[in-house]
Amino acid sequence: MTRDTAARPQGVADIAEAEAFLAAHPEIGAFDLVLIDINGIARGKIIRRHELLPIFRSGRHLPGSILGLDVCGEDVEETGLVWSDGDADRRAWPVSDSLVPLPWTDPPRGEVRLALYELDGTPMAADPRHALARRDAMLKAEGFHPVLAYELEFYLLDRERDAAGNFQPLRLPLTGERPEGIQVYGVSELDRLEPFIDAVYSAAEAQGLPVETMISEYAQGQFELTLHHGKALRAADDLVMLKRLLRAIAVRHGMLACFMAKPFAGRAGSGMHVHASLTDEAGENLFADRGGELSPLLTQAVAGLLETMEESMLVFAPHLNSWRRFSAQSYAPTTPTWGTNNRSVAVRIPAGSGAGRHLEQRAAGIDANPYLVGATVLAAMQRGIAAKVDPGPQTTAYAEGRDDQLQPDWRSAIQTAAASAFLKEALGERMHFVLLALKRAEYRRFATEITALERAIYGEVV
Repeated sequence: MTRDTAARPQGVADIAEAEAFLAAHPEIGAFDLVLIDINGIARGKIIRRHELLPIFRSGRHLPGSILGLDVCGEDVEETGLVWSDGDADRRAWPVSDSLVPLPWTDPPRGEVRLALYELDGTPMAADPRHALARRDAMLKAEGFHPVLAYELEFYLLDRERDAAGNFQPLRLPLTGERPEGIQVYGVSELDRLEPFIDAVYSAAEAQGLPVETMISEYAQGQFELTLHHGKALRAADDLVMLKRLLRAIAVRHGMLACFMAKPFAGRAGSGMHVHASLTDEAGENLFADRGGELSPLLTQAVAGLLETMEESMLVFAPHLNSWRRFSAQSYAPTTPTWGTNNRSVAVRIPAGSGAGRHLEQRAAGIDANPYLVGATVLAAMQRGIAAKVDPGPQTTAYAEGRDDQLQPDWRSAIQTAAASAFLKEALGERMHFVLLALKRAEYRRFATEITALERAIYGEVV
């Protein structure tokens, strides 16, 4: 039996952080405890102010089954984290530098993110944050320091559905009108969204989130926000915080922030593009151009991503809806291709200065878990570099009709992931097992549902 020693894991937040925060924010009377599960969903509880310091001193018990919940929040026994485990507690500890105010709440609340550990202080292997931390440490041991940045595409929708129950684009706050046409990069659409955008930037500043450019994207009500690059774990933390922020601000402005990969048929899907590079210990970019040419280290990393992409698609497209995003002549890749300054490929080398060179992985949807995406991307890069693989020729136009198309659907992705030795090593054996158990359970849920479309087409015909 594992003994509950309340061992303090290495790297968790120090109590001085909580003491300083409480002194600086006497107005805050409650805190959200937030643990991010395998589906990227925030789970936890709200505590009172006097409960915060004890959590920083000795952690807080949470059931391990919280990481065995499907996307609907229901237990999946096949994960091994529910009744076969006795629904046993683990210990949650606060993540360093994650204690922030929630400036949109009244009365004021704060937030602290958690990571889950076994009772003896070892990382709980089904916590997705630990999967990224593990890969980050492995690369650093080889002299590579990962730098990541995530782009976040999302829809702002009206909270009221249409008569058929479908989503509707938002009404722009300053005019009350719905956007018409695509108007990608439209400045007027952003101007008419001013109260919401101001609230987002103000809240991000209060939380120390490095939010940068906002763009009107390729559909009515679709937008993109970028985050400044940073260390691997912090970059993923920033993305999950930004999604929570956007949801909360949208609700308070009468909108719905939607992070489905494809909320509308016939309109653009929403991606989570991951920008990645490696530096040395001094911070020098190891992907910087060499003699006016792409660095061999960069092209080897690209090759690793291409070689493992088919095996990794369940991480990048984890839900049934994820697969509706991939189609020809779209900005979602359908083949494992790469190229410079080409947005149709799966791995893009953006234009820009050679000194700041990096790669952009474009397969992941915004509905994916950024910790698992980051861990998988870094593991693939590490594999390509270790094997010194060549990525082959660049793609200069849209790659259509190739023989190496990615999987056609969710079920195929689950089967491929189950057989993948790479993905098991990239995520860790326990995480790989739990991910598959959850996705198989979710697939069964959808496979047994009779849809309205089926009833309309087949009901009185066959």
